[in-house]
Amino acid sequence: MASIQAKALSCAGSKELKVLQIRQLKDELDSGRGPGKETAFSLLNAIGETPLIRIRNMTGHLKGVEIFAKAEWLNPGGSIKDRAGLRIIEDGERSGQLTREKIILDSTSGNTGIAYAMIAAIKGYRVELVVPENISEERKKALEAYGVKLIFTDPLLGSDGALLEAKRIYEANPKNYFLADQYNNPSNWKAHYETTGVEIIYQTRGRATHLVAGVGTGGTLMGTGKRLKEFDPGIKLFGVQPDSGFHGIEGLKHMETAIRPGIYDESILDGTIFVKTEEAYEMARRLAREEGLWVGPSSGAALWASLKLAESIEKGLIVTILPDGGSRYPEYCSDCDKQKRRFSLKYQREISPSHQLL
Repeated sequence: MASIQAKALSCAGSKELKVLQIRQLKDELDSGRGPGKETAFSLLNAIGETPLIRIRNMTGHLKGVEIFAKAEWLNPGGSIKDRAGLRIIEDGERSGQLTREKIILDSTSGNTGIAYAMIAAIKGYRVELVVPENISEERKKALEAYGVKLIFTDPLLGSDGALLEAKRIYEANPKNYFLADQYNNPSNWKAHYETTGVEIIYQTRGRATHLVAGVGTGGTLMGTGKRLKEFDPGIKLFGVQPDSGFHGIEGLKHMETAIRPGIYDESILDGTIFVKTEEAYEMARRLAREEGLWVGPSSGAALWASLKLAESIEKGLIVTILPDGGSRYPEYCSDCDKQKRRFSLKYQREISPSHQLL
């Protein structure tokens, strides 16, 4: 009897502690101690604190498992990359590495670049971005609207080719540039540790059991995952990757065939779920038609992986990240032909006859 009472008291104490932790997290959010809380009337103040939306219509077959999604396309720059972009720039300012005389330089597949461009316009910096030539026209137009200088690289080399070119440009003239280096900059994952992870704990009232997030730079998964694990070591973390190096899911990396980001630490994960391009696009289309969520293919990949995980467990609350909206992706089609064509060798030769296979 005494042992039962002791266990009950211990359980009650644990619940009270969790409630206290959640209240403290709410205070942290409200106090604006996270990056970007500069002034009450700055657009930068709108970064983060995105809604957590329950996926209902597509989960009716699940028993005992719920799926919730962070609506990151509602950030002012249109993607989750606003969080990391702001933290990287502000940490650069605080360290003295980023000054008015320097140009912000990085490689990107689009979203981080748009975040840099928006933030730099507000703060008064110049930006140069190295991008694969086959990024969507919608992203090119957005970057050009902000006045960014774009440097295009061979699309056959993907994001890795852009990364290496950005490094080459910086090393040739380091005094002119602040190399943001999103793939290796710890400010990337710290942005999510201090904001995304905190928000998820508060919004789920500490009930989250699993996190599912796509892997590009690794910043979202690493930072959010570390914060969740600190709150509850029992929370499971799953990364989402394309099923091969030759894929059409912009923003995601197939780690086995790519340059591994310095901030990516696979050891903290409980597993990785691999997704085909067709599956990602089909799920993104279903999210629009069945849930009213118009999102991009990396969001489709995250939800596809979340559903697969949900079908393999009996009980839990899965949180996934929907990084951006569908307006930047014109390639919605029933069999992904348009997207496949953009990544085909024939198409690369059509848009740039001078490109040669290495």
